[in-house]
Amino acid sequence: MTRRDRDVLDVLTASGTARVETLARKLGVTEETIRRAAKRLEAQGLVTKTHGALHLREAGAEPNFAQRMQLNAAAKRRIGRSVAALIPDGASLFLDVGSTTAFVAQALQIRRDLMVITNSLPVASALTGRNGNRVFLAGGELRAHDGGAFGAEALGFLGQFRCAHAILSAAAINAAGFYLQDLREAEFSRLLIARADDVTIAADASKFDGKAPIEIAPPTAFHRLISDAAPPPHIANLLEETKVSFCLA
Repeated sequence: MTRRDRDVLDVLTASGTARVETLARKLGVTEETIRRAAKRLEAQGLVTKTHGALHLREAGAEPNFAQRMQLNAAAKRRIGRSVAALIPDGASLFLDVGSTTAFVAQALQIRRDLMVITNSLPVASALTGRNGNRVFLAGGELRAHDGGAFGAEALGFLGQFRCAHAILSAAAINAAGFYLQDLREAEFSRLLIARADDVTIAADASKFDGKAPIEIAPPTAFHRLISDAAPPPHIANLLEETKVSFCLA
């Protein structure tokens, strides 16, 4: 996310909505600059455009899963390969629901004899029946928009396992930590963290300085962040202070 994009989001956070010419005047740039920023922010699902105005999307209003699989796909594919390089054959791991972890699952198709526990139908589909893998899919009703299972059934199922690795996604990463849009996703992620020996956040750089309301866990709960670009200095400082290593995909 560029500095200009963050400036536009800051104005919209205060007002909720603003006309293009108002944003241009406040930020001292041309209207065409605002339109270019709006196009980038809309592609990330952070704003919506109407006739001559921008509107901040409500918390929780994410693009659907198919759209998220198209957003920053090349970056997510690189992140997936980097995660796969950390996971040896025969490893046990948790994978949560998310477009980035779906790309991780695709990259893990080169591994053998994995034990995978997930609440994501796309993840399970990518790894089931390959190279001797054992895949365990959490129960409960699957969400229509992403094929994820949540709730008491999923949490109870997860409690039967302990794994060497947990690979988690995030909706936003900022100077305070790692965040999600959905409380049920956060509850599921916290239990994954509690039952894994090594915890990785896999998130592309569009998540830096994003906005989401629910903290997953304190930053010290994580061991590393894998992304496709270096984080801005204030996030890098957080990682250093909390001893979260950064890996560039």
